[in-house]
Amino acid sequence: MVSAYREGDTVVVLLPARMSKSEEKHWVAEMLSRLQRSETRRRSPTRTSDEALLTRCEELADRHLDGVRPSSVRWVPPMRTRWASCTPSEGTIRISERLRDVPAWVLDYVLVHELAHLRVPGHGKDFWHLVHRYPRSERAIGYLEGLSAAAGLGITEED
Repeated sequence: MVSAYREGDTVVVLLPARMSKSEEKHWVAEMLSRLQRSETRRRSPTRTSDEALLTRCEELADRHLDGVRPSSVRWVPPMRTRWASCTPSEGTIRISERLRDVPAWVLDYVLVHELAHLRVPGHGKDFWHLVHRYPRSERAIGYLEGLSAAAGLGITEED
């Protein structure tokens, strides 16, 4: 069996020991190509512009939050203590550029989290009830906790 995965900035390709050098070369190239295609499919178009980010927010709001609308959504330079922030009184959402390379479902979770703040400013029970309408919220929280820990950022959900 041949498999490949990314470990940080390194791609690891696992091959059976019995393969010839030419078979190894073929399968390494093949698995790199498959991994790249897979990662490209998972990438969200929201990474391209603030307008695309706003469009995605509107789609998520319609699907999970009864159509709540932000006045603006934009990418901002990496924040020191947060993945994103929201100013409910102005309806603005800011997303840290640290999230440009996370899987689309993680970015979607962060957008839902910030959209929920447009309805409920704090992190109380009503807020989390809204956030958990997004079906991958728990998984995304775990992903972000791991990302924060691995990078030594100290970012937590309650921030």
